[in-house]
Amino acid sequence: MDGDFRTEFTRQPAGLKQHAALVLNADYRPLSYYPLSLWAWQDAVKAAYMDRVDIVAEYDEVVHSPSTVIRIPSVVVLKDYIKPQKRVAFTRFNLFLRDGFCCQYCGSKGDLTFDHVIPRAAGGITSWQNVVAACSPCNLKKGSKSLRRAGMRLRKPPCQPEAEQLRNLGRKFPPNHLHESWMDFLYWDAELQA
Repeated sequence: MDGDFRTEFTRQPAGLKQHAALVLNADYRPLSYYPLSLWAWQDAVKAAYMDRVDIVAEYDEVVHSPSTVIRIPSVVVLKDYIKPQKRVAFTRFNLFLRDGFCCQYCGSKGDLTFDHVIPRAAGGITSWQNVVAACSPCNLKKGSKSLRRAGMRLRKPPCQPEAEQLRNLGRKFPPNHLHESWMDFLYWDAELQA
C-alpha cells in the first residue's frame, strides 16, 4: 500500500510541470528575456517560504501539505536586486542572438553555423568584429575566400554588442508559452489598453 501511495504521489505533480514562475528582479524587470527567466513552481514556493521573493501573481491551482494550502506562484519578484552583467560573453548563442538568428549573407533562418569574415587562413581572428552567423550553404560557398572573391556581402557589419542591446534583442524572441499573468511584466510589442 505504501508503494502505491508513493507512485501516485510522484505521478500527480506531473500536471504541474507547466506552472513555471516568471522571475523578476527587484526593479520588476525579468532577469533575462531570452531565455526567459523562469523557475519551476517548486523553486518559487521554496523562495517565497524562505522570504527571498514576493509573490506578485498566482495560478488558480494549489499544492498542499498536511497542514498548509499554497496557491502556485506565477510571478515572483526578488527582494534583493541582482545587478545585470555588463560584459557580454562571446558565445555561439550570443552571436546568433546578436545576428537575429539569421544568416548575415542571405538572411535565411535555418541550419546556422558561424563564419569568419576575414578567414583565419588570411589572419582573421575569432572575435565579435570578425565572426557572423551564417547558414551552411553560404559558409561553404564563402569557404576561406574574402567577401569580394566569393562575391558575397554582409547584411550588416559585425560588432561587439552591449549587454543591454542583447537583452533587448532577446525580447524579440518570446517563448512558445506565455502565461497571461506575465504579460504586464514582459513589455513585448503588445497593444496597450486605454
